[in-house]
Amino acid sequence: MLRIFISYAHADEDLRQELDRHLASLKHQGIIEIWHDRKIIAGQDWANEIDSNLQSSDIVLLLISSDFIASDYCYNKEMYEALRRHDAGETVALPVILRPCDWHDYHLENYKPLPRKAVQLLNFLLLMKDSWRSFNR
Repeated sequence: MLRIFISYAHADEDLRQELDRHLASLKHQGIIEIWHDRKIIAGQDWANEIDSNLQSSDIVLLLISSDFIASDYCYNKEMYEALRRHDAGETVALPVILRPCDWHDYHLENYKPLPRKAVQLLNFLLLMKDSWRSFNR
């Protein structure tokens, strides 16, 4: 089972939830397990939970938006660590451009961000679902 860590700005919660819905069939089939910070239980050390799940992920989805870039925690902590682990061959970091924003200055093009040519996220989600279907056949 692939462990997927989703890094996103809370302002993009609705798009993260939409992504969850599109990946639900893969979760039900036991192909993937998704983790994001909304799974932290009250009383847990949130920073430790985030770090632990980020370190154990097979794939890190970086949901990029202007709010993500503006977030010190998303940008300086989660994205930095995800890209470091990607470069070390420990995980696959996959930037997903949620909304138009100035992401080109952050060297993310080296990580082949999705969707290609920054089309809308919904198109990406449909493409991802079709790709997983093809992979599973």
